[in-house]
Amino acid sequence: MARIRNVHERAVRAPASAVAPLLDRLSAEDDPIFPVPGWAPMRLDGPLAVGAAGGHGPVTYRVTAYEPGRRIRFDGTPPWDGYHELTVEAAGDDGCRVRHVLEMRFAGVRLLAWIAGIRPVHDAMIEELFDNIELIATGTVARPAKRSPRVRLLRRLVWARPESVTAPEHARLIRTALEHPRYADAYRMPLQPGLPRDPEAWTGILRGRFPVLAKEDGELLMRVDTAGVTARASIVVDDHHVTLCTVAGAESLRGKLYWGLVRRVHPVMARTMLRRVHRNLAGSAPSAAERFLSSRG
Repeated sequence: MARIRNVHERAVRAPASAVAPLLDRLSAEDDPIFPVPGWAPMRLDGPLAVGAAGGHGPVTYRVTAYEPGRRIRFDGTPPWDGYHELTVEAAGDDGCRVRHVLEMRFAGVRLLAWIAGIRPVHDAMIEELFDNIELIATGTVARPAKRSPRVRLLRRLVWARPESVTAPEHARLIRTALEHPRYADAYRMPLQPGLPRDPEAWTGILRGRFPVLAKEDGELLMRVDTAGVTARASIVVDDHHVTLCTVAGAESLRGKLYWGLVRRVHPVMARTMLRRVHRNLAGSAPSAAERFLSSRG
């Protein structure tokens, strides 16, 4: 069993009183500092307080200490053995120091995973969190964090994957697109803060220029007919998810033969395209700090 200690610090040219309120909004719906949507959001099962449990991505923990505006400690829950802590301390009259400490115990495969993947991803995420704090508190970031090629690759590999669902009940366009579809599927991903709410922003999921047939109530319907197959696809965006839905049918022998082949690879293609666009839009979205400053006008 190896014990690791990982420390990040940043001097911020703003009084601790300017940073303290940001710390207290960690994990809230309008959290201005956790680097979402570039990384999986921090979610707790209640307000930020001792006893609240949750995590981000695969990492789970519980709040075990909370001094408003000064310190938050999270103790890992199984299989995570250790803690991480975020603190803000005054440094003179017009400055402060933000510090994040992670102490964990790893053994065997988990130790190798920490060295190869968890540590560089963790380091990048914490530095981007510090960027958000510095930008809000001072209006600029002296040395913005940059993701290394290794981190970009790891982010690509661990990005969330779509789940198979039925078309949302309110997705009227896709549900009425074909009278008797022979095939239907739907895949969805979480709509994290900062991701676009307009379904037109997600049309990159379907490569090619497909005609838009209708748009209403957060749903965009497109005609994607091909090789004797009558098909419709819709992108549905609601408060919590973005969903890619498809219905298809074929009457001619040519269309039936073609669809008999395509339907075997369609689920993989649909998931892959949705995941790729979800990741790319998250990568180009305004940061949590930029969204916060914009909301203040």
